[in-house]
Amino acid sequence: MSTHVSEEVREALHEGRPVVALESTLVAHGLPRPRNLAVARELEELVRAGGAAPATIAVVDGTARVGLDEAALIRIAEDPTVRKLGHRDLAPALATGATGATTVSATAWLADAAGVRVFATGGLGGVHRAWSETQDESADLRLLARVATTVVCAGVKSILDVPATLQRLETLGVTVVGYGTEHFPGFYLSSSGEPVDWTLRTPEEVAGVMRAQDRLEGPRSALVVANPVPEAEQLDPALHDRVLADGLAAAKEKGIAGQAVTPFLLAYLTVHTEGASLEANLAAIRGNVRLAAEIAGAYGRSGAYGAYEVGAGDPEALGTGTRGTEARGAGGR
Repeated sequence: MSTHVSEEVREALHEGRPVVALESTLVAHGLPRPRNLAVARELEELVRAGGAAPATIAVVDGTARVGLDEAALIRIAEDPTVRKLGHRDLAPALATGATGATTVSATAWLADAAGVRVFATGGLGGVHRAWSETQDESADLRLLARVATTVVCAGVKSILDVPATLQRLETLGVTVVGYGTEHFPGFYLSSSGEPVDWTLRTPEEVAGVMRAQDRLEGPRSALVVANPVPEAEQLDPALHDRVLADGLAAAKEKGIAGQAVTPFLLAYLTVHTEGASLEANLAAIRGNVRLAAEIAGAYGRSGAYGAYEVGAGDPEALGTGTRGTEARGAGGR
């Protein structure tokens, strides 16, 4: 696979220091320009402030990049032709020399391959409303059942069917824990109202679960750490419910269906909450990034990280990572 690991990430992996993966779809498609670039830089600095190396992931000119230099980050933020890549799109993107921002599924896949154990994002994809009619489900869910990645998120996007998504994650064998909460977060909201089976309260407790996963050596699957946005920074619940209901009605009236529904509703919320939904989203992401750096550090202090040689024979290539190896290395199992 044509992959490049940045010098900062490569050195951290080699020295056994914590690394946190970051998705790039937020940068390319989730925020208005030029604020998107400022936020991308801010999130990377939050990771560094937490003692970890940031690994923003994207595909640039047919090369998967685990960690972006400044030029690549600017290109992902400013180039309007940048595509949106799920993990199913990686092979054609690499083969055709495309440039694209990675979604949760593609980011988790490439992070796992590189041996990066912890990944911070905003909200996961999930089961769409009216699933019985559309059979529409995010690729995030099945992918998380295949990678040993700890994903720190604010739940799943509240425009989705949250109970059905939690049921689907259970069916797929993906562990979900609430961080400091007994209820699954609602992305823009601190709580979706749905309970979680497990609650952890410190980064060390999360790291302990990760180490227990390692010892079990069972089927590979992600650990979803559901970290709620603080109540003081959440979107007003009444406003959220009203605007979402209006947005769903507008989407139905306009005949918007399938993959077009999510971006339509997210944009509708941003406009009709006068930007408040965007600010709640960013508050959640910042909190997730800080927590992910703390978890990665706690996992390292537990003795999980060891020296990891990135790329046999090629100092800039992707190493064998966590899939199919015995030497799991920094951030890997």
